[in-house]
This record gives sequence, C-alpha cells and structure tokens, in this order.
Amino acid sequence: MLLHLVHETHYAYTPTVESAHHVLHLKPASHAGQQLLRHSLSISPQPARVQELTDVYGNTRSYFSLQGPHDKLTVRADSIVSTLALNAAPQDAEPGLPWESVCAQFRYQAGGAYDSACEFVFASPYVPRDDAFAEFARPSFVPGRRLPEAAHDLMERIHEAMTYESDSTEVGTPALEALQAGKGVCQDFAHIMVACCRAMGVPARYVSGYLLTTPAPGQPRLIGSDASHAWASVYCPVESKARGMALADGQSPGLWLDFDPTNNRAPGEDYVTLAIGRDFLDVSPMRGVIRGGAHHVLEVAVTVMPIDKLPELD
Repeated sequence: MLLHLVHETHYAYTPTVESAHHVLHLKPASHAGQQLLRHSLSISPQPARVQELTDVYGNTRSYFSLQGPHDKLTVRADSIVSTLALNAAPQDAEPGLPWESVCAQFRYQAGGAYDSACEFVFASPYVPRDDAFAEFARPSFVPGRRLPEAAHDLMERIHEAMTYESDSTEVGTPALEALQAGKGVCQDFAHIMVACCRAMGVPARYVSGYLLTTPAPGQPRLIGSDASHAWASVYCPVESKARGMALADGQSPGLWLDFDPTNNRAPGEDYVTLAIGRDFLDVSPMRGVIRGGAHHVLEVAVTVMPIDKLPELD
C-alpha cells in the first residue's frame, strides 16, 4: 500500500521567541514492513541550522535552531511510504517460547551474552515499575503460555478495561494514573501494555506512527483530520542455538511483534512506523527549548492518504 503522510505543526507565541532549539522525530522508518520512498521537511521561519542524525534506537532525529525573533513557527513533514502486511497474527507467530523462558533470558548472568533488547526490560521516565502493572498482567501470563499468546491476551484485556477518550489525559500523564482511571488515548494504552510486559520481565518498547483511518460511507476524507498513533512492540527471542550464533554483534536476533491495544489488533499495512523507543519521551514528534514565548497556541494537523502511484516531482 502506498501512503502519503503530511504532519504539520504550528505554534503561535506570545510574546516573541528570541531563540529556539528543537528536535524532531518526523521521518518514517524503513524496515521489513515498510519502505520510505520520499521525505521532505519544511520549516518556517528558515532555521539557522538543520542537522539529521540517527539515534541509539535507529530512528532518524532532526535538529534545528532559530537564532532570530519569531512569533510563529510552522514545521511540515511530507512523506510517501510503501507498506506491507507482515504482522497479521502475532499470537500465531513463531518462535513461540513460553514467557517464563523469555523472562529467564533477560535475568542478569555474569559473563552472559549481551542482547540489546535488554534495554527495554527496565523502567523508563514514562513507564515506571509498579506492582499494579504486574497485578493487571498476571491473568494473561499464566504458567507455560507462549509469549505471543500472552501478549495478545494482554492486548485484548487492556482494550476491554480501558476507554478511549480524547483529551482525557495529557502528554505527561503517568501510565499508572491512566490505568487507575480506566481511560486515556493511544499513548496511554501503549504505555500500559509496555509497563505490564516489563513488569513480567519481558522486553517491550513504545512505537510511534500513523494509522490510516477510513471515513464513514459517503463522507469525504478530511485533510488534516487524522492524528498520530502509538502502539506496543514485544520482543520474542528465537531458540537458544540460533540466538547464540546471532549475538556476536550484540544485536537482537528475535522478533519484535507489534500489538495495538487501542484498536485491539495487530498493526498491518495501514500502519506507518515513525520511531521506536522506551516510551513517548524518546520519540516525541517535536520538542525543544525556547527563550521567550511564555504563552503559546499549538495546532497539529495530520493527513494519512492512500495513493495509487508516486506523484511526479516538481
């Protein structure tokens, strides 16, 4: 599937901002399930400096700085991505080790082989450790259950227990608070699933991206009416023999299986991955430090549009 993505962020400041430094995660990733075909980034006013780097998790991170006074800022990311449906049924995926075996592989052992997935077992700023997450997760993680099945059941239970409610939480709302309230947005659903997996000793990471939404029959697709999305990814190691052969460079040889508890489904070709991290803080679409501009108004418009072919370049 070919998808055209436009993500536009607009700030209006009062009083004027004297200088600013920002970091962006707005360039879609390329991996087995998707290929970035085109990407452009436009920023107004024109930055004094723009730099693109790859972060520790393989995401593309863009930096820019504005050294002159400005009372408005517009950032527009325009991308075309080709996607494939590779993760249609994670509960049936192989390998299917029991979750206890996966947990045991990530317990510390002196002299043991390093697996980079271990970074996603520990607490992170937006996903703390708390007994409440383990308590919620235990009914899914019954003894001997294959990890893909346990994660799939956990996804279903989060979807049933939580109510999606726009504006019910903020970016900084703790995952525990959202779980206790029983409501939130996709960021909260993803954080809760990640926290529950980590509470059981299983590596899990946060995925930011987009989801193609379909308008009601007879209704036009509204430009700018879509939104960013988020889901969870759970690490499933391969069998021990293959695992030992693949760890020479410290890379994870297992599978990362994606689960979307907000929609109670596995992401498919209608999903686009932007970035992965421990939690939202690692992959925030845009954040920065400004001097001035004590008050601001933020507007974000996202469009995810299927297209038949690549448009001609100007």
